[in-house]
Amino acid sequence: MRLNLGDDWHATVTGEPLRATPRFADGTLDLGPWNDSGERVRFLAGTFGSEPHLWDDPDVLRFDPDTRTLAGAEFQMPQEAVPADEAARVPLAPAVVPGGLRAEQVRDFRHPMSTVLCRAPGDTVLTCLRDLAVLDEALDARIGIAPDVALLVQCGAVVGWSLTDPVRHVTTGFAAPAPEPPAPATRRLFSECLDLITVPALVDGLVDGEPAALARLHAADDALRTQREDRQRAHALRELISTYVADHGGR
Repeated sequence: MRLNLGDDWHATVTGEPLRATPRFADGTLDLGPWNDSGERVRFLAGTFGSEPHLWDDPDVLRFDPDTRTLAGAEFQMPQEAVPADEAARVPLAPAVVPGGLRAEQVRDFRHPMSTVLCRAPGDTVLTCLRDLAVLDEALDARIGIAPDVALLVQCGAVVGWSLTDPVRHVTTGFAAPAPEPPAPATRRLFSECLDLITVPALVDGLVDGEPAALARLHAADDALRTQREDRQRAHALRELISTYVADHGGR
């Protein structure tokens, strides 16, 4: 399969997905071999593809210059979730097929970040799309480029990505996610934290200082701070809402 990723730039699907462990930290999904900021900078310098620039923050897809195969990626979660009735339109087919990517040529390109966040019930899957028009047509394919991570393909173009069981992959910074399954309390608080930062009405309520919205923010922060189990994920979720706590928690 031949895919268009933007800027008239193409890659073909291979049989080898990335072996990287997904790391979902502060709304960013990392799929790469780096373990700190220095390693990330060296990785970007030694690869080609899509990368951030000043005043521009596209999704990152980096390729090995010798083999032209996908070597790592970073995806940004959109900051606004669509209503549940729109999210329910996300197609369930086709099934995910594991695979990697091989660039057709060695040159950089720009792959814009997704603008639409669709949350499945219970946040079992996060689907991030180029725009809502994607939901008006069927998908051609789901290419599983890493465990639980798939690129969504429509009319030969990559139009989004999905992350299955996102709370399992929640972590902080460059740390690997905790190996044990998420605690039930963590799953509930993960959904609450996503509500606080992506549901437009709730976000507006925080900005406007509405008591009900502020109460939910304080309750989530307190629950995560005092949670005794699954501490790594609880700490990561506190970081996810930390800006809102700092800006509005004192009201």
